[in-house]
Amino acid sequence: MRTSGKMGKKIKKEVEPPPKDVFDPLMIESKKAATVVLMLNSPEEEILAKACEAIYKFALKGEENKTTLLELGAVEPLTKLLTHEDKIVRRNATMIFGILASNNDVKKLLRELDVMNSVIAQLAPEEEVVIHEFASLCLANMSAEYTSKVQIFEHGGLEPLIRLLSSPDPDVKKNSMECIYNLVQDFQCRTTLQELNAIPPILDLLKSEYPVIQLLALKTLGVITNDKESRTMLRDNQGLDHLIKILETKELNDLHIEALAVIANCLEDMDTVVQIQQTGGLKKLLSFAENSTIPDIQKNAAKAITKAAYDPENRKLFHEQEVEKCLVALLGSENDGTKIAASQAISAMCENSGSKDFFNNQGIPQLIQLLKSDNEEVREAAALALANLTTCNPANANAAAEADGIDPLINVLSSKRDGAIANAATVLTNMAMQEPLRLNIQNHDIMHAIISPLRSANTVVQSKAALAVTATACDVEARTELRNSGGLEPLVELLRSKNDEVRKHASWAVMVCAGDELTANELCRLGALDILEEVNLSGTRKNKFSEAAYNKLLNNNLSLKYSQTGYLSSSNIINDGFYDCGRINPGTKLLPLKELCLQEPSDLRAVLLINSKSYVSPPSSMEDKSDVGYGRSISSSSSLRRSSKEKTKKNSYHFSAGFGSPIEDKSEPASGRNTVLSKSATKEKGWRFRRYRCRFATWVNCVLLKFSV
Repeated sequence: MRTSGKMGKKIKKEVEPPPKDVFDPLMIESKKAATVVLMLNSPEEEILAKACEAIYKFALKGEENKTTLLELGAVEPLTKLLTHEDKIVRRNATMIFGILASNNDVKKLLRELDVMNSVIAQLAPEEEVVIHEFASLCLANMSAEYTSKVQIFEHGGLEPLIRLLSSPDPDVKKNSMECIYNLVQDFQCRTTLQELNAIPPILDLLKSEYPVIQLLALKTLGVITNDKESRTMLRDNQGLDHLIKILETKELNDLHIEALAVIANCLEDMDTVVQIQQTGGLKKLLSFAENSTIPDIQKNAAKAITKAAYDPENRKLFHEQEVEKCLVALLGSENDGTKIAASQAISAMCENSGSKDFFNNQGIPQLIQLLKSDNEEVREAAALALANLTTCNPANANAAAEADGIDPLINVLSSKRDGAIANAATVLTNMAMQEPLRLNIQNHDIMHAIISPLRSANTVVQSKAALAVTATACDVEARTELRNSGGLEPLVELLRSKNDEVRKHASWAVMVCAGDELTANELCRLGALDILEEVNLSGTRKNKFSEAAYNKLLNNNLSLKYSQTGYLSSSNIINDGFYDCGRINPGTKLLPLKELCLQEPSDLRAVLLINSKSYVSPPSSMEDKSDVGYGRSISSSSSLRRSSKEKTKKNSYHFSAGFGSPIEDKSEPASGRNTVLSKSATKEKGWRFRRYRCRFATWVNCVLLKFSV
């Protein structure tokens, strides 16, 4: 009989075999990205999660791997996983897109697949922080391009991004702020940002312990404060206090430039300037700018002053705070950008008369020195400041001359920058308003230097150059120099300009240059009279100066004036060579006397010539000649009488009347009209008309008949 010792043992139960329709678990280890990409189409959540995790690590290794994933077709199946029911799968897919979206080709494909709505959905409050981080990173990368910005805005991405600025995670704040910065480059996004009251959370980020977040917040404020409404919101939320504190903190000197840019925008509003002045912030700002050793900070401070100084009330406040001292100090900076910004600020402050007076002794000498700079932009900015300082201010014009500014100003006329040339020409024009300075400018060869600006293609330069000619060509010597230098030709060409300002100033210059006969004749030879006549016939192109210039030129060409108008004024003096060939129609060219003398007799009226010089009687054989050439005279009184009678038969004869003594005041009827010749007028080198206007042809006939008796 068996003992029962084994009865206490536990008998092992047999394991049931697995069902036949279940696949045994398989552990796969793949070293091929293509294999893992294929796994993205698996229906199993665990496989999808692990595949996404592997792809995320692969994408982190560099741009080449991102391109490889794109070529393997990983992007499209991944986009479907953004809305997967499993949180881990969805999280891993979002992480991948946060990394992949930095690749430009991936961005393009994501726009085409229209996944923006799915990414924005990951910003929902109930999602975990890591999803917020990578979804916001994806949007930050995408928002660098305009089309993506539009998609983010249209899908309502701005509101959740603003909400995430208060996230406890710094990466989420950084990514959201970067995306918002990109979005607000568009005006419509800035308007929506104001409606969503985004200023307070952005200001809170200025207190962040992370410089990159502070910098992005300042850059964003720098953009949105270009709009008045945002500036008001920032001021109402004590934003200026935050900005001033940043400037006062030396450890935050890497943020000072951006902080100044925001302040510069805010100073455009009078209310802001008043507020910052009342709290002592304005003095701190000026002191900060003057004492800073960082060029960009000084430059931005000067730009802030420039923006604010366009408002008259702001200029008044700045003047009270002695902003001029700060600007003069900045002119001495070694940095060209700071010099330019300070010069521009001085230009803006010039609208204040008190500031203009201050710069008389301090500022103008330094600006004159800047005209000698090798930097063309520095020279342009300095010339602009001098132009504004000397306009309607003779004292400052004198100060510029006393600082030896004439030579450098004339040198700037050959600058490569149109703005510099125009500004220098303006300063010289302002200086030339005073005769002693004008003579000094003329001695520095201004007439030769101004020719190049007259030939400029820039209408502003043309206008300022013509104005400079008007101011400096006020005497015969200057006009002669301009004429001999070839300056009249480009001046005449400017009369054809389509620009009203250029045409007006060119006409004014021509009027001044027509003050002496030689220059007037040269202007006529160059076609100035014809151009002005054409201009004055136009109702839109003519101006008072074009009419005055035309009349001035006519007064130096009395034969043409009499032929066109039918009368001469009391100030017109007839000299030798005056001739009358009858009235001509507008637009008709008056032939020169030499050409008229060569014409054959015709049925036209006689051409009458005045020649007061003594003459030699022609031989007797010439007495009966009916055609007399230029410079010859008819000696027979019977011939004169005969010619007077034959005039009624419309035979054309050329007369030269010689007078050896003054003529008494007499009046004789001729063709039904009375004419009078002044007794004293012939004592001069010409004959002067007095208070009457008459048909000169009739008057000459009377004279000829009287001398032929």
